Parts: sequence; C-alpha cells; structure tokens
Amino acid sequence: MTPEAGTSLDSMLRPLFDLGRTLATPGALSLASRAGVSIPALLERHAVGDWGDIGVGDRLANELALPGGARLLSAFQTDAGRLWIITEADRSSTTVLLPDEY
Repeated sequence: MTPEAGTSLDSMLRPLFDLGRTLATPGALSLASRAGVSIPALLERHAVGDWGDIGVGDRLANELALPGGARLLSAFQTDAGRLWIITEADRSSTTVLLPDEY
C-alpha cells in the first residue's frame, strides 16, 4: 500500500474499529508462545484491517462488517498452528483463540 500525497504512513495504520476488551484463550497463549508470535502484534494487524490468512469471502464479509457492525474475523498461520481473532459485532470484545476452541 502506497501513501497518497499528504497522507502519512501513521495515519494509514490507524485502527479501523475498537477492539473492546481483549481476551486470549489458554490454547492461543500456548500456541503463540511455542511459535514465538506476539499476540499484541496480531491484534494490531487485525485492528488495521490486515485480516491475515482468510479467504476472499471472509475478507469481503469483514469489509462489509466494518461500517455495518457485524463480527470481524482474522486468521494467522504460525509455525505451530493457526490462530483466529474474532471481534464481536458490538465491538465489546476481541478474542484470540484456536479454531477448534470456537
């Protein structure tokens, strides 16, 4: 993504929505530790609209959900497995979890 004239890179990376209360399951914390992945860094990516490793349909659903207030999903593949990040439709909370914990 290239910034347009008069646009700073910082302003391009502002969160697109409020994460609300952030939570992580024990399984997600363990996997992130084994993979050497920073959960706060993944949450930052999620908040700026980097949905990670999701399909076109889920990506489109997220883009439509931003103004409409539906649930948001990101998925990130690590060396130790896959992590999901889900922000609830009301933006009250965001949870990092394993797919099988959903």
